[in-house]
Amino acid sequence: MAWSEDELKRIAASDDLHISPFREDGVTYGTPTWIWSVVVDGALFVRAYNGQASRWYQAALKQKAGRITAAEMTASVNFETVADGAINDRIDDAYRAKYTGNRYLGSMISSRARAATIRIEGSNHAASHRQNGYRQEP
Repeated sequence: MAWSEDELKRIAASDDLHISPFREDGVTYGTPTWIWSVVVDGALFVRAYNGQASRWYQAALKQKAGRITAAEMTASVNFETVADGAINDRIDDAYRAKYTGNRYLGSMISSRARAATIRIEGSNHAASHRQNGYRQEP
Protein backbone atom coordinates (compact mmCIF):
# COMPACT_ATOMS: atom_id res chain seq x y z
CA MET A 1 0.00 0.00 0.00
CA ALA A 2 1.38 3.37 -0.96
CA TRP A 3 1.85 6.19 1.52
CA SER A 4 -0.37 9.22 1.09
CA GLU A 5 1.29 12.41 -0.12
CA ASP A 6 0.69 14.01 3.28
CA GLU A 7 2.25 11.08 5.14
CA LEU A 8 5.36 11.18 2.95
CA LYS A 9 5.71 14.95 3.40
CA ARG A 10 5.51 14.58 7.17
CA ILE A 11 8.02 11.73 7.28
CA ALA A 12 10.38 13.51 4.86
CA ALA A 13 10.34 16.62 7.03
CA SER A 14 10.99 14.70 10.24
CA ASP A 15 14.18 13.24 11.63
CA ASP A 16 12.63 10.80 14.06
CA LEU A 17 12.02 7.52 12.25
CA HIS A 18 12.27 4.43 14.46
CA ILE A 19 12.18 1.03 12.78
CA SER A 20 11.05 -2.19 14.47
CA PRO A 21 11.15 -5.30 12.26
CA PHE A 22 9.42 -8.35 13.71
CA ARG A 23 11.46 -10.70 15.87
CA GLU A 24 11.91 -14.39 15.00
CA ASP A 25 8.36 -15.24 16.13
CA GLY A 26 6.91 -12.96 13.44
CA VAL A 27 4.58 -11.36 16.01
CA THR A 28 6.71 -9.44 18.49
CA TYR A 29 8.21 -6.14 17.33
CA GLY A 30 11.94 -5.72 17.77
CA THR A 31 13.50 -2.90 19.76
CA PRO A 32 12.92 0.39 17.92
CA THR A 33 16.09 1.64 16.21
CA TRP A 34 16.42 5.30 15.25
CA ILE A 35 17.55 5.66 11.65
CA TRP A 36 17.73 8.28 8.93
CA SER A 37 15.04 8.23 6.27
CA VAL A 38 14.50 9.88 2.91
CA VAL A 39 11.69 10.08 0.39
CA VAL A 40 12.60 9.59 -3.27
CA ASP A 41 10.22 9.26 -6.23
CA GLY A 42 7.23 8.96 -3.90
CA ALA A 43 8.72 6.14 -1.82
CA LEU A 44 10.25 5.93 1.67
CA PHE A 45 13.80 4.58 2.05
CA VAL A 46 16.17 3.85 4.92
CA ARG A 47 19.70 2.50 5.16
CA ALA A 48 21.64 0.64 7.80
CA TYR A 49 24.62 2.65 9.02
CA ASN A 50 26.49 -0.60 9.74
CA GLY A 51 25.53 -2.12 6.40
CA GLN A 52 24.16 -5.60 5.91
CA ALA A 53 25.58 -6.76 9.26
CA SER A 54 23.14 -4.48 11.11
CA ARG A 55 20.76 -6.41 13.35
CA TRP A 56 17.66 -4.44 12.36
CA TYR A 57 18.56 -4.85 8.68
CA GLN A 58 18.95 -8.61 9.07
CA ALA A 59 15.57 -8.81 10.83
CA ALA A 60 13.89 -6.66 8.15
CA LEU A 61 15.40 -8.84 5.43
CA LYS A 62 14.22 -12.06 7.07
CA GLN A 63 10.81 -10.99 8.39
CA LYS A 64 9.92 -8.52 5.59
CA ALA A 65 7.53 -6.71 7.94
CA GLY A 66 7.29 -4.77 11.17
CA ARG A 67 6.42 -1.21 12.07
CA ILE A 68 7.82 2.28 12.07
CA THR A 69 7.18 5.33 14.18
CA ALA A 70 7.79 8.70 12.54
CA ALA A 71 6.26 12.16 12.40
CA GLU A 72 3.89 11.38 15.28
CA MET A 73 2.45 8.28 13.60
CA THR A 74 2.96 4.55 13.95
CA ALA A 75 2.43 2.26 10.98
CA SER A 76 2.59 -1.43 10.17
CA VAL A 77 4.96 -1.77 7.24
CA ASN A 78 6.59 -4.12 4.77
CA PHE A 79 10.30 -4.06 3.91
CA GLU A 80 11.81 -4.57 0.47
CA THR A 81 15.50 -4.57 -0.42
CA VAL A 82 16.76 -2.15 -3.04
CA ALA A 83 19.47 -3.17 -5.49
CA ASP A 84 18.86 -0.71 -8.34
CA GLY A 85 21.90 1.53 -8.81
CA ALA A 86 19.95 4.41 -10.35
CA ILE A 87 17.52 4.70 -7.43
CA ASN A 88 20.41 4.35 -4.99
CA ASP A 89 22.08 7.34 -6.67
CA ARG A 90 18.90 9.38 -6.14
CA ILE A 91 18.72 8.16 -2.54
CA ASP A 92 22.32 9.35 -2.06
CA ASP A 93 21.28 12.77 -3.37
CA ALA A 94 18.31 12.86 -0.99
CA TYR A 95 20.57 11.99 1.96
CA ARG A 96 22.96 14.77 0.91
CA ALA A 97 20.10 17.28 0.73
CA LYS A 98 18.46 16.29 4.03
CA TYR A 99 21.55 15.66 6.15
CA THR A 100 24.10 18.05 4.64
CA GLY A 101 26.80 18.99 7.12
CA ASN A 102 26.17 15.98 9.36
CA ARG A 103 29.35 14.09 10.24
CA TYR A 104 27.67 10.74 9.53
CA LEU A 105 26.60 11.61 5.98
CA GLY A 106 29.66 10.01 4.36
CA SER A 107 28.90 6.71 6.05
CA MET A 108 25.25 6.81 4.97
CA ILE A 109 26.14 7.21 1.29
CA SER A 110 29.01 4.70 1.42
CA SER A 111 28.91 1.41 -0.49
CA ARG A 112 28.42 -0.39 2.85
CA ALA A 113 25.21 1.52 3.63
CA ARG A 114 24.03 1.51 -0.01
CA ALA A 115 24.14 -2.29 0.08
CA ALA A 116 21.70 -2.16 3.02
CA THR A 117 19.00 0.06 1.50
CA ILE A 118 15.39 -0.79 2.32
CA ARG A 119 12.17 0.52 0.82
CA ILE A 120 9.39 0.83 3.41
CA GLU A 121 5.79 0.42 2.31
CA GLY A 122 2.72 0.78 4.48
CA SER A 123 1.01 -2.60 4.84
CA ASN A 124 -2.64 -3.28 4.10
CA HIS A 125 -3.07 -3.98 7.82
CA ALA A 126 -2.03 -0.41 8.61
CA ALA A 127 -4.65 1.08 6.32
CA SER A 128 -7.43 -0.26 8.52
CA HIS A 129 -6.06 1.63 11.54
CA ARG A 130 -6.30 5.31 10.66
CA GLN A 131 -6.91 7.99 13.22
CA ASN A 132 -6.81 11.73 12.56
CA GLY A 133 -5.32 11.08 9.12
CA TYR A 134 -2.46 8.97 10.51
CA ARG A 135 -1.96 5.25 10.42
CA GLN A 136 -2.19 3.95 13.94
CA GLU A 137 -1.57 0.58 15.53
CA PRO A 138 -4.62 -0.76 17.37
